[in-house]
Amino acid sequence: MSRTYRLESRSITWGFLSPWLLTLGLFWLWPLLYSFYLSFTNYKTLSNEMTWVGLANYSRLLGDDVFWKAFVNTLIFVVGTIPFTTIFALLLAVLLNKNIAWKGFYRSGYFIPSVTSIVVLSLIFTNLYSHDGYINSLLNMAGLPWPKQGWLLNTGTALAAIMAMDVWIAIGYYTVLFLAALQTIPNDLYEAASLDGATQWQQFRTVTLPGLRPMLLFIIVINTIRSFQVFTEVYVMTKGGPLNATTTLVYQVYEHAFERSDMMGYASAVAYVTFLLILAVSLVQFRLLGANREVGS
Repeated sequence: MSRTYRLESRSITWGFLSPWLLTLGLFWLWPLLYSFYLSFTNYKTLSNEMTWVGLANYSRLLGDDVFWKAFVNTLIFVVGTIPFTTIFALLLAVLLNKNIAWKGFYRSGYFIPSVTSIVVLSLIFTNLYSHDGYINSLLNMAGLPWPKQGWLLNTGTALAAIMAMDVWIAIGYYTVLFLAALQTIPNDLYEAASLDGATQWQQFRTVTLPGLRPMLLFIIVINTIRSFQVFTEVYVMTKGGPLNATTTLVYQVYEHAFERSDMMGYASAVAYVTFLLILAVSLVQFRLLGANREVGS
């Protein structure tokens, strides 16, 4: 292969990659680096004044009660939604993988919420959770206790209500992912296990779960990242209230960056702490689930 041909091939390759590289640099890499710089400054967006403060924004986090409240709320959201989302999605996938009537209809029905606008769903659930909404009406008819002011205006139920909605929305998407993974497991493995006298539960534990481990890791990691970044539901339904009961880390970033024009640097510090937290949790998940091992080992 001549030198001229190699140079032409390389030029063509970089020519095709250049639009993507330019977009990546302008809209991802540059904002990422610039926000890191801003986290060490006191930047006022309206007056464009910037003052270097070093680690002051990060040290300020340690004494910020609202930050710690958002931190705890975010952890509760992550820990409280991921197990339910993963387990329900796995159970539905196993059921929908069987030969049942209307299988295509059920698959589509469960998937629809995950492709519907979160803003639209949040507005619908806001009405359902209101003091005179359908949920309270049903509880009242059943003679069960219900929050008189509504689920989203009660500090004890607001976050749980958003979490329940989030689980309902996300189940369909992860069900489809589990279904795709289930269909890659060879039927020969199930037949061999059946011939050996394995029960349905034993087949699930020794064949299905090992075959699903790569997808299980993928789902848990992306669901964790998504849950740590919960924002739209909080913004539409509660604005972080009542009394910061639903304030999350990403919502706090938005609030400081865009609703308080003199706290962009502090918002950047919160964003990078959130990023490091997500990175640490993801690395732990990869470690615990054995991402470096072969399936079935």
